[in-house]
Amino acid sequence: MSVYNTGVVSKGTIFPAELVTEMFNKVKGHSSIARLAAQTPVAFNGNDIMTFAMEDEVALLGENESKSAGSVVLAPVQMKPVKVEYGARVSDEFLYASEEKQIDMLKDFAEGYAKKVARGLDIMVMHGVNPRTGSAASQIGTNSLDTNTDVTAVTATSAPLADLESAVAAIGDYDVTGYALGKTFAASLAPVTVGQTVPFAAFMLGGNPGALNGIPADVNNTVEFNSSGISAYVGDFANALKWGYAKEIPLEVIPYGDPDNSGHDLKGFNQVYLRAETYIGWGILDGTAFARIA
Repeated sequence: MSVYNTGVVSKGTIFPAELVTEMFNKVKGHSSIARLAAQTPVAFNGNDIMTFAMEDEVALLGENESKSAGSVVLAPVQMKPVKVEYGARVSDEFLYASEEKQIDMLKDFAEGYAKKVARGLDIMVMHGVNPRTGSAASQIGTNSLDTNTDVTAVTATSAPLADLESAVAAIGDYDVTGYALGKTFAASLAPVTVGQTVPFAAFMLGGNPGALNGIPADVNNTVEFNSSGISAYVGDFANALKWGYAKEIPLEVIPYGDPDNSGHDLKGFNQVYLRAETYIGWGILDGTAFARIA
């Protein structure tokens, strides 16, 4: 491991813990999944989340009455992390800057990276694709709201409120704890009238009020990513979907070569390359807890 003159950043180092916390606070601000779903720590080799499906109700017992067994299905859901990365070229002045200036540059990079991770998390969990290419990702398979066959598909109509009601009905006994709305769908809600009121006017002019009928909601163009045709997701985000990240986020400072395959040598352009990698995992505990409107 080579260390540069300030001793602040070296090849193969990691972001400071406080900067990682700050980064993922920003992720929560830009990701619908991070806003609506529960976060849990993720191990590098994955987590097994045990789910219990109990179809029967509890039994009422009279005095001296014998007990009977209730049905239960125990099923593990694997929350296996995937690796995402982002790199950027910066001036090689980064190597010779003061410690304070290096920290400022790292914070700027971390802020931009947090936004990209936030979008990437949504795109992967919602659509099951590689965020950069838009193509189906074999690493994700059926672990997304679009590719999980248990997620109910609701056909969109010209009546957005009725579409939401259909989606709510489709998830059966599950409670709705969150709505992820595409921008076009949210805008179509704004003029809807109920009696003499316009209850969703807060969605007008690009508004993102944070709630829909008192239930957490987020408006995000990641819902409509890559011409997905999806208008909205409805479901029990709080209990039936979990996500998390491995806390150590490697940061690599690359001073030589062409690490982004752009055809331009770093030394030839007085640049260095910053690359960050993150392991993110998620698990859909029960697809029947969700519906997508398309």
